[in-house]
Amino acid sequence: MNYKIFPLFFFVLLMSFNSVPKKATSAVKKLKIEAESVSKNVSIYNQLDPNSFEMPSFESFNMALDGFYYLKSKGVIQKDILTLVDFSLSSNTKRMWVIDLDKNIVLFQTLVAHGRNTGEEYAQEFSNDAESFKSSIGFYATGEIYNGKHGLSLKLDGLEKGLNDKARERAVVIHGADYVSESFIKQNKRLGRSQGCPAIPVEMNQKIINVIKDKSCLFIYHPAKVQEITAKLSA
Repeated sequence: MNYKIFPLFFFVLLMSFNSVPKKATSAVKKLKIEAESVSKNVSIYNQLDPNSFEMPSFESFNMALDGFYYLKSKGVIQKDILTLVDFSLSSNTKRMWVIDLDKNIVLFQTLVAHGRNTGEEYAQEFSNDAESFKSSIGFYATGEIYNGKHGLSLKLDGLEKGLNDKARERAVVIHGADYVSESFIKQNKRLGRSQGCPAIPVEMNQKIINVIKDKSCLFIYHPAKVQEITAKLSA
């Protein structure tokens, strides 16, 4: 889909809302707000410098950006860095993006693992439970760096009750792993899997952690969970 025509579409849509009688329902008003938000996000998406990387889908980016602005307004997020993971994609593809929203540029695109009980090549099942060895979807705030059994690692705080708020308790962190590599894919026909952590390639680990640490926004997306993520975020 060509998202460059979206601003014109939403301009026409907004003008149509202006012709609604004063007794317009709250539902119509909500649609107008959503249309304005999507139009703004389309503009930001089109202005992003991909920096020679592939762009994430607009659907995942749109939801990530809405959540980012909401969390920033609440003071939960303090940096203009957005990390987006699209778990609808094959684990054999580079499905993690780190985006600098201040400079409007994609900084990194890389492989990222899901939990071993979340699925094989594709992520299908998610959990917030300890010992589930499944990934958790939704919005997170990045925490502090520490050195653990996987070396340099980054703690995460899940921001959505029932979806990912046990992340710190479960020790769901960002860390490097040898099984997150092109060589592992070639040998096993799929990426390696974690115990629930969004593990990344060892060679990318320090670079990414140093950029996203200390209260930046991480969003793990899956289209089947959109309504649940949205409901939990604003609850």
